Amino acid sequence: MDWSIQEIARIAGTTSRTLRHYDDIGLLPPTRIGANGYRFYDRDALVRLQRILLLRDLGLALPTIGRVLDERQEAVPALRDHLGWLRGEQERLARQIASVETTIRAVQTGGEIMAEEMFDGFDHTQYKDEVEERWGKEAYAASDRWWRSKSPEERREWQERQQRLAADWQAAAKSGIAPDSAEAQALARRHAEWLADIPGTPGSGTGAPAPAYLTGLGDMYVADPRFAANYGGEQGAVFVRDALRVYASGL
Repeated sequence: MDWSIQEIARIAGTTSRTLRHYDDIGLLPPTRIGANGYRFYDRDALVRLQRILLLRDLGLALPTIGRVLDERQEAVPALRDHLGWLRGEQERLARQIASVETTIRAVQTGGEIMAEEMFDGFDHTQYKDEVEERWGKEAYAASDRWWRSKSPEERREWQERQQRLAADWQAAAKSGIAPDSAEAQALARRHAEWLADIPGTPGSGTGAPAPAYLTGLGDMYVADPRFAANYGGEQGAVFVRDALRVYASGL
C-alpha cells in the first residue's frame, strides 16, 4: 500500500511543497512516481517522515536530521529512544500542569500555597549525571546546594533571567548580526555573568567562567538538541557557540 503526496501532507499535517523540498534535498525521496508525475510513499517512507518530524520538533536543522538518519538507519531502536524521551517530557509536563492548576486554585480561593507543589516538574537535577561526568561531582554538589538554598521567589527570578537571556539570544541570531559584533558580545558577557553566579561553575566568583568552560559549553549547546532548543534550534546554538568563543578568547 502507498499514499499520494497529497494524502501524506494531509495526514502528517504538512504541505506538498514541504514534501517536495524534502525530496529535492534527498531527505525523503518518494517510493515511486506515477505515470502522471505524482509522488507516492510507502510504509517505510512514512516511518522515515515520522522520524524527520520528531527530530525537527527538537530544533534540528534539516542537514543535521539527514546525518542523524544516515547514522541510525534502524528505525525501531531510534524511535524507542525518542519514545523514552517523549514519555519523560510527558511526565514532566503533566507535573507542571498539575502544579500550575494547584497554584491557580490557591490564588483564586485564597488558599495556602505550598512551595514544593508549585515547582513540581521544574526539575533542575535532570542533567546531574552529565554535569558530574563533565565537570565533577563537587561542581554539581555546589550548584545543587546553591539552588536548594534559594527561596521560591529567588528561583522564579533566576528562571526568568535564564528565559530572558535565551530569548535575547534567539532574537540576535535571527537578526543576522555577526558573533563578534558588539551586540553579540554584550550577550556573551551577560551569559558569562549568569554562569559565574552559579557556584560550582569553573571560574565562578571571579566575574567570568573559565574560557575553556565557556567554549566547551558552547560546543555542548550545538551537539545536544535539548540545549539547542533553548536558542531556537541548531542554527541559534551555533550563533551562541561562536559568540562565546570570541568572548572567551578575550578573557
